[in-house]
Formats: sequence, structure tokens, C-alpha cells
Amino acid sequence: MKQKIRLKKKILITAGPTYEAIDPVRFIGNHSTGKMGFAIAEELAQRGAQVTLVAGPVQLTTSHPNITRIDVTSAQEMCDVCLKQFPKMDGAILSAAVADFTPVTKYDKKIKEKQSLTIELKPNPDIAQELGKRKKTKQFLVGFALETNNEFTNAQGKLEKKNFDFIVLNSLADKGAGFGYDTNKVSIIERNGTVTNYELKSKQDVAKDIADQIEKLN
Repeated sequence: MKQKIRLKKKILITAGPTYEAIDPVRFIGNHSTGKMGFAIAEELAQRGAQVTLVAGPVQLTTSHPNITRIDVTSAQEMCDVCLKQFPKMDGAILSAAVADFTPVTKYDKKIKEKQSLTIELKPNPDIAQELGKRKKTKQFLVGFALETNNEFTNAQGKLEKKNFDFIVLNSLADKGAGFGYDTNKVSIIERNGTVTNYELKSKQDVAKDIADQIEKLN
């Protein structure tokens, strides 16, 4: 078997959802399992990268010794860790499905079942945008876009706005792609406008495609 190329980089990866507490037992979240981000972490670690994996609440484990895992729950916690870690890194891959909003009021006690409730939300910090502002010349930044309509237009706009080097687009309209699946179907959009479309494949194989693209940035 051909030996994999050594990727001597320190890379930050975010994975999974964030949970935004309403009360001690309820939260706002999404269906992300973290499988894509964890697959990327394992693939890059196998290629020699020192990976710092910032994981939201997921039921996954890591196996490679090159992966340092930091578990968080909320978007604010993930943001705080990323802002602390990013200056030490050669780059970051932001695959987490971070909640856009969090409740203004977080109740200390469980809300009773029959109690009427209106939840006011406020925006969470935009981790990608904050890292994009801080990105140095020799650092890279990769983002993800999960879209339901106007996929390429929305992803291209996100790439430019958040200073990504490339963005990985997948659509909920594609069968077998998105949250919960062991497979994914993605397109990689580069800053120069080049678009590479991939067929449906395992998330481990998608991770290899993304890792190959990272190596091209060297």
C-alpha cells in the first residue's frame, strides 16, 4: 500500500452540533452527528497532522493519537475554544453545525409542562466570521455549507464573506447526504471559482477528498 503523504500541520477542526439551553433539561439543537468532522480529523491525523478537534455533544470516539479532543456544548463555548486555539494553528476546518441562535433567558429550573412559553432568541457568535477576520497570511480556513436552495450562490457568498480558502457544499436535497448518514455528496468550491463535484460516497472517502484539497494549499 502506498504510504500517505505526511501533512505536517497543526489543524483545528470543529464537529457536531451545539446545544443551546432553555432550561436544565431542554435545549435548541440540530440533527448533526459529527460523523463528517470526526472522519476528517481521523484522515488528517493519519496523514501526519496534529489535530485539535472541538466537538459538540456527539456519541462518537476518536482513535488516532494525533487527535486532541476538546468537548463543548454551546456555540459560545465552541467559539471561546476556537478563538483561543486558532492562533496556534496552521489552519482550521469548520464542519460543526453551530446553532445560529440561543435563548435570551435560560431558566434555572425545569419549565412545567403546562406552562405557556415564548422563547426570545439572540444571535450566537459567528465562529467562521471571527476566525476569518483573524486569519493570517500563512493560515488556511475551510468552511461547510449545508443548503436547501440556491446552493452554489449561497455557498459562494459564504466563502467570500467569511474569508474561506475553499468551502464544502452539500445539499439536503441529495439523498444520502447531510445529517445522520454514513455517506455524503459534496462539491468543493475554491476561491478562484473552481468547482469540483463528487459522487455520493462514504464520509471517510469524502474526508480523503477534503484532505487532498488541504494538501494542495501547501
